[in-house]
Amino acid sequence: MDKLEALLNRLKTRQRDLIMEAAQYDTRPADSTLKRIAELENAIAAVEVVADEERGQRHR
Repeated sequence: MDKLEALLNRLKTRQRDLIMEAAQYDTRPADSTLKRIAELENAIAAVEVVADEERGQRHR
């Protein structure tokens, strides 16, 4: 479970870094940046689902 939490934190940190970097400019972020942010969101959601499943198995 600790490894899942660590992964989740790394993904969220990277996503936040990309968002903060994009906010530095007065233009719309590049499509590639938006795509990476969205892909990270999907990865974050997937890790959260697995973490929730693991927590559920522990409480059985």
